[in-house]
Amino acid sequence: MADQQAYIIIDIGTGNVRVAVTKTNGEILSVERDDVHYEKDDRYPDALHFDPDQLWLQIMELSRKALLRAPAVTVKAITASSQREGIVLLDGNGKALIGLPNHDHRGREWEDTITGKSKVYALTGRYPSSLFSAFKVLGIKHKRPAIFQKLHTIVSISDWAQYRLSGVAGYEHSQASETQLYNVATKTWSKELCTLFGLPESLLPPLLASGTVLGKVLPTYATQLNISPDAVVVVGGADTQLAIRSTQPAVDDIVIVSGTTTPIVKIIGRYTIDADERTWTNRHIDQDSFILEANAGVTGLNYQRLKEIFYPNEGYDVIEKELAAQPPALCMASLGSLVADEKAPMTRGGFIFTTPVTHQLTRASFVWATLWDIACCIKENYDCLTDVTDHTSDYVWACGGGFQSAMLRQCIANLINKKVKVREGFRQASVAGGALVCSDALKINEQHRDAVEVILPEKQHDYQALYVEWKKVRAGLKQIFLT
Repeated sequence: MADQQAYIIIDIGTGNVRVAVTKTNGEILSVERDDVHYEKDDRYPDALHFDPDQLWLQIMELSRKALLRAPAVTVKAITASSQREGIVLLDGNGKALIGLPNHDHRGREWEDTITGKSKVYALTGRYPSSLFSAFKVLGIKHKRPAIFQKLHTIVSISDWAQYRLSGVAGYEHSQASETQLYNVATKTWSKELCTLFGLPESLLPPLLASGTVLGKVLPTYATQLNISPDAVVVVGGADTQLAIRSTQPAVDDIVIVSGTTTPIVKIIGRYTIDADERTWTNRHIDQDSFILEANAGVTGLNYQRLKEIFYPNEGYDVIEKELAAQPPALCMASLGSLVADEKAPMTRGGFIFTTPVTHQLTRASFVWATLWDIACCIKENYDCLTDVTDHTSDYVWACGGGFQSAMLRQCIANLINKKVKVREGFRQASVAGGALVCSDALKINEQHRDAVEVILPEKQHDYQALYVEWKKVRAGLKQIFLT
C-alpha cells in the first residue's frame, strides 16, 4: 500500500513547542510537545530570553518522535506557526544570537522615549508598548551592545524555524504586524517607524505571504528526519491567525481563540482602527483581510496552572463532571484579566467567597470561578470589539485548547447571547490552520473536516446577575491593589 501524504506542522507557543504530523485533510496523525525553556536577564526589570539552538534541537527531536508515531507517510510540506511578538536575532552568517519571546519586556524603560504615539497607532494598529518587537530590539541596543553590533536580521520565531529548514530568510505579514515597524494598511515595512525607533531598516528581511513555498527542505534536515528530499517548506504565520484560519470563517465573522491569552477578533475587509485606541488591527494570513482584535489577556495559562493545583492527576472530563454538579457563584475570581477599555492589566488577583466557609465550597468552586472570570473577560472585550464594529450574526466561532471545557463554551454563549460554533479539531487549531496553509500552497483541494458543534445560549441561571457580581469583585480587588 502506498504511503499516505502528510505535512509536518511546527507550532512554537509561549509555554510549549509542538510538532504534529497531519494528513492533507488536516487530521492529526501524531503530535509531540515539550516546554519552551526561558532564562531571566537581570540587566532589565522584566526580561526573558531563550536559546534558539536549544529550541531547534527540541524541534528536531519532537519531529523525529512524531514521525515515528505516524509511519507510512510521505511528507509533502513543512510549515511553522509561533507566538506573536516573539523574535530571533541573526548575525550576518544567519546564526541566531538570541531569542526574545512575546512576554519579554526588556524594552519597557524606553516606552516613553517614543513620541507621536497616536501616529504609531494609526500606522501599526496598536498602541506602542514593550510587548512589541521593536521595543525588544531597543532593549538589546541599549544594554546588550555586543549582540546589537552583530545583529544583521530580525525574524519572527516561526520565520526563523522556516529559515533553518529552507535557508531562506523572510518575515510573514501577520507576524510583521506585531513589530511596530510595519505599516499594516500598506503591507510594507515603514521607513518612518524605523526612524522613530532608531533602528536601521536594513535589519528587516523581505516580506513573505503565508502559503508561499520557500523551496525544498535542506538536504541535511531531510536526511536527519528521514523524509523525502522533495518536501517543501511553506510560509506559515502567527499562531493566532493560523488558529483563526482553522475555523474557516467568512469576512465579518468573529472568532474567539482560547490559548495562553484569548484574542477576540473580527475578520474585516479594510483597514480599520479604533478612535479610542483600544483595539489592535493586524494583517490576516490571506491576501486582503485584516483582523480587528481585543484581547482578554492571560486566561488559558491561569486555567492550566490551577488545574495542576486542584486536579493534578485527573483529566478534564473529571473537572467537567464536578463542575456540572457545582452550584455557581460560591466563589468569584479576578485573575489578571485584561479589558480593552483599561490602560493596564491587573497584575494581581484573587478568589472571593463568603465566610464562614461553607461546606459546599470545593475545588470545583475555584475552577468554576476561574472559568467564569475568563468568560466575563471575553464578554467585556467582545462588547468593546462590537462597539468599534457591528456584529449582526447570531454566532461566533471558537477554537483553541481552552474550549475543551464545555462549561466555558456554555458560559460564553450565555453571556454574549450568541451561538458558539466549534469545528472538529478545534483543540489543535494552529496545527489545523497550518495544514490548510500547506494545502493552499500545494493546491491540494482535499475536503477538510467540516463537522461543527453549535452551543446555544441557555437561561438556566441568571447569568447577567452573575456577571454584575463578577464586575463588583473585579473592581473591589483592583481598588485594593491600587491603594
